[in-house]
Amino acid sequence: MNERIYVVEDDENIQEIIKLALESNGYEIRQFDNAIDAIVAIHDDTPDMAIFDIMLPELDGISAIKKIRETNTTLPIMVLSAKDREIDKVKGLDSGCDDYMTKPFGVLELSARVRSLLRRTKKEEKLIKTADLSVDKSKHIIKKNGEQLELTHKEYQLLVYLIDNRERVVEREELLNNIWGYDFMGESRALDVHIRSLRSKLGDDGSHYIKTIRSVGYRFIGDQNV
Repeated sequence: MNERIYVVEDDENIQEIIKLALESNGYEIRQFDNAIDAIVAIHDDTPDMAIFDIMLPELDGISAIKKIRETNTTLPIMVLSAKDREIDKVKGLDSGCDDYMTKPFGVLELSARVRSLLRRTKKEEKLIKTADLSVDKSKHIIKKNGEQLELTHKEYQLLVYLIDNRERVVEREELLNNIWGYDFMGESRALDVHIRSLRSKLGDDGSHYIKTIRSVGYRFIGDQNV
């Protein structure tokens, strides 16, 4: 079965460009011209991915994504918007989207980003255990000593990525690229904030779970029992 993508865009010309570009790559496309109908459809029949414009009638894309993330933290979501300021990208990514692409866009890059996002957010029916952490990827749950950690969508992605790559040092640019997306490469402040928040929630001073490798990046150093 082909992967299904919901496209939420009120401009008919852009709808058609996206539809043609993605259907030519084998995806099934369902289109919406408003976020309210899209939210209902996502709740009733969750797709493999969703693409949201920001400037939509009735309910804007950012508010819609925040609403979706209240009950669904796993759906890959891309923002495709004419808003190209850094602050707009920050707001989009902080709302819970996984990638942010600006208009005008190239169809080849759009297709490549969709493939990349679907790869890196694909569910894995796998349970990872370290000395006192357990990661249930099928349910998007991380527990410490049996107690579930209350993590944001980005904090979850960041911690899982570090755990998955615990055998090596992960460079800052790699984390920004894989967790925040191409347009966010080089922006360090969001990464620093999320690392601090993760350490706080883990009760980590930087010597037990997430170690800073100066001028390079980070490494997960929790003892593993796998």
